[in-house]
Amino acid sequence: MADLRDDYIRRYVMDRFEVADVWGVGSATARKLAGLGIATAGQLRDMPMRQARGIGTVVLERLVAELNGVQADAVELIAPERKGMAVTRSFGIPIADLNGLMGAVSQFAMRAGEKLRQHGLVAGRMTVFFHTNRFKPERPQYAASRGGALHPMTADSFELIALARRCVERSWRRGFEYTKAGIMLEQLAAADNRPRTLFEDPERQAQRDRLMSAIDDINGKFGRMTVVPGSQGFKRPWKMRAEMKSPAWTTRITDLPVVKAKG
Repeated sequence: MADLRDDYIRRYVMDRFEVADVWGVGSATARKLAGLGIATAGQLRDMPMRQARGIGTVVLERLVAELNGVQADAVELIAPERKGMAVTRSFGIPIADLNGLMGAVSQFAMRAGEKLRQHGLVAGRMTVFFHTNRFKPERPQYAASRGGALHPMTADSFELIALARRCVERSWRRGFEYTKAGIMLEQLAAADNRPRTLFEDPERQAQRDRLMSAIDDINGKFGRMTVVPGSQGFKRPWKMRAEMKSPAWTTRITDLPVVKAKG
C-alpha cells in the first residue's frame, strides 16, 4: 500500500509541475515540447523515449527514463548499431551543370548535420557520391565518389557543406546528366565525448553551436528549409522525387485540404 501511495503522490506532483521547470529541460527544448502539447513533467514522463531522443537527443531520453524510475545510465549514449549515417536522393530531373549539383549536395549536407545534432553525434569522415542513370546504358555513364576527413569532428552543417563542395569540385566531370547523389558520414561519436584538438577555439565553437541550435529551432517551428544556406539555392528545379509524392492525407494532418466558406 505504501508503494501505491508513493506512486500516486509522484504522479500527482508531476502532473502539476511545469515541464520548463524540470532540471535538464532548456528553453529551446521546452518550446519544442510545447509544440507537441507537452506542458507538464507528467506528460513528459509518458512521452515515447524514441521520440524524446529525436527532439532533445539522448539527454532528453535519459530524463524521460528517470521520470519513469529507470536509471539514466541504463539508456545507451549511442545505439551500438549506428556506425554511419547517410542522406541520398534521386533527382526529379537530371542535373547537367555544376551549380545545380552543388546546390543539391549542399542541401544534403545541411540535412546530414541536422540529423547528427538530433542524435547528439559528430562525424569524423564524409564521403560524397553522384552518378548518372545506370538503367540507361545507352547514355554516357559516369560515377564519382570522393571523401575527406572532418577535423575536428563536427555536426556543424556549414562545415559539412564546405567539405561536400570540395569533394564535388574534385570529382566533377562536364558532359554528363546526373540522376542521384548522396552524402555518407562515418566515424560517428557522441558530441560530448568527441576528441578535442590542440588549437580549438572554445568561444568560436560555442557560437557555432548556438547558431546551429537557432537554425534547428526555426526550421522545427516554421518547417524544414525555412532557413537554408545560399549555396543550396532557392528554386531547386531538380527537386527530389520524394518531394513530389502524393499528399499523405490519412497519416499527416498538415496534408489535409482546407476548405473555407465565404460569408
